[in-house]
Amino acid sequence: MLYRFRNFAFTTQGVADVRLFVLSALTLATTTLTVLAPTAASAQEGGHRIAVVDVAYIFKNNEGIKAQVKEVEDSLKSFDEELQGKRNELKSAAEKLKTFQPGSSDYISQEERVASMESKLRLEMARKRKELADREAKIYFDNYQIIAAGVKALAQYHKVNLVLRYNSEEMDLEQGESVIRGVMKNIVYHDEAIDMTNGTMDYLNRALKVATTPAANRQ
Repeated sequence: MLYRFRNFAFTTQGVADVRLFVLSALTLATTTLTVLAPTAASAQEGGHRIAVVDVAYIFKNNEGIKAQVKEVEDSLKSFDEELQGKRNELKSAAEKLKTFQPGSSDYISQEERVASMESKLRLEMARKRKELADREAKIYFDNYQIIAAGVKALAQYHKVNLVLRYNSEEMDLEQGESVIRGVMKNIVYHDEAIDMTNGTMDYLNRALKVATTPAANRQ
C-alpha cells in the first residue's frame, strides 16, 4: 500500500491545530499537506497503511536541534576554561604546601586549604556536569515530543495505521560499528513513497520557529 510522503508543503492555511509544548506551552497550527498522487490507489482501499521515519537522521541534521546542542557545548567549553584557572590555583596551593615543614601549623593550615579547594572543585565539576547532562537530555526529550506529534499528525491525516522507525545510514566497510548497525537494521527495504522523514523534519522546523519567534511577530 503505497502513498507518497516525500513532498510535504507547509503553508499557513491549517488542516488542524496541534498543541505542542516546547520550553513553554504553545499552539502550532498544522498546515495543509500537499502530496503526490498515490501510486496504487486501488490497493489502498481497506487494509492497514504503514509508513517509516528516520528519527536519528532528524536529530542529527535538524538545524534547530544542532543549535540547541551547540549552546550546551559552548557552556561546557566556557566552564572548562573557568576550571583551568581553578586547577592552576589548586596546583599553586599544592606547590606551596611543599615549602612547609610537615606537621607544622603552617603545613597543617595549608594542607586543609588544599583539601578544601580540591573538594570544592570536584563538587563544582560534578554539579556542572549534571546540569549540562540534564540540559542535553531535555533538548532530546522536548524535540522528540515534537517529532512524535508531527508523525502522529501526518499519520492521522493520511490514515496511516503504523509508523516504524528505520535507519537510513549507509554501511561503511571501514567502520565496524557502522557495519554492525547496518546488519542489525529492523527494516531491510521500504519504498521511498512511504518515508515521512522529510515531512516530519518540516513539521519540527516549523514548531521550533514558532517556539523561538515572539508572538507579535508570528504570522
